[in-house]
Amino acid sequence: MIMRLVCIIMMLSGIIVPCAAQAGPIRLAVVTKPGSAQNVCAEAFAQVLEHSSKGRLKVELFHSGAMGDECQILYKLRQGQLDMCVVTAGSFDRIAPQVRAVEFPFLFENYTQVDLVLQGTVGRRLLGSLEESGFKGLAFAENGFRNLTNSRRPVKNAIDVKDLLIRVMESKLQTCLWRELGAVPVPHAWPITELLASGRVDGQENPLGVIWHYRLDKVQKHLSLTRHVYSAHICVANPIWYHALSRFDQRLVAMSMEKAAAYQREHNRGQVAFYLSQLKAAGMEVVENPDRASFKAKTSELSATPLFDNPRVMQMLMMFKKALNF
Repeated sequence: MIMRLVCIIMMLSGIIVPCAAQAGPIRLAVVTKPGSAQNVCAEAFAQVLEHSSKGRLKVELFHSGAMGDECQILYKLRQGQLDMCVVTAGSFDRIAPQVRAVEFPFLFENYTQVDLVLQGTVGRRLLGSLEESGFKGLAFAENGFRNLTNSRRPVKNAIDVKDLLIRVMESKLQTCLWRELGAVPVPHAWPITELLASGRVDGQENPLGVIWHYRLDKVQKHLSLTRHVYSAHICVANPIWYHALSRFDQRLVAMSMEKAAAYQREHNRGQVAFYLSQLKAAGMEVVENPDRASFKAKTSELSATPLFDNPRVMQMLMMFKKALNF
């Protein structure tokens, strides 16, 4: 009776989902290719879950954009065409705008701060809030701190960004951020190598692991370690599929994803120096200590824009800032 009521409510809100657990493997999607951060988490989850369930629960992994871009993956998850996914926090921008708090510029200085918030009460609060938008939040994996690359000139301070055509995620926050910095943001779904190679944009921004795994050094000459945004990956499930599982299996799925995300975060952080050394060896010109204060100054009023007019979005941002004494 309760499950039927939940299904009716979800359908009335426009979210079409299955009302019972599906037979067969768990359908999990990521947009990236093997070896990339999302895949590391997804593959670890599959291994941990299969081991914990003694082979009873298996995962079918769709990768390399097989289920579309991240916005399409989230849509398919809500429609019940997928059971789980691991996607970049920015892809929730329009669906669950409170997630903007995670990617507020220069909010986090280091991974210690990241873990304090995302692995604590505030992070759990954010994951829990996703259910209202049709997602069961399970864990935070990570992409890492984002850095700027371009093909035109070294970027040593915010002034150097002026008029650069920068590919950004399909996110209102990221679009506004780069406009505030004086660039011309160009929202575009992943992948972006062809876009960069064509010269239709000058640059892009991503963590070092993404830049290396996708060999963006072949189409971008300059790299600035701006670390302007911490980019989380959020691991979510279709809530009706999840709640239709037995309580025991719910715990198995949740615990397996938490373990996989923890493993992926540790793995990602341990590779940062390697990624940087490889990009240097490949010939990228690296500005290791750009004037981050100049970037921060130009984005300091971002919370006063209409992006944060929604009280729930501002409340979440204030919770993040309070936890950090920001």
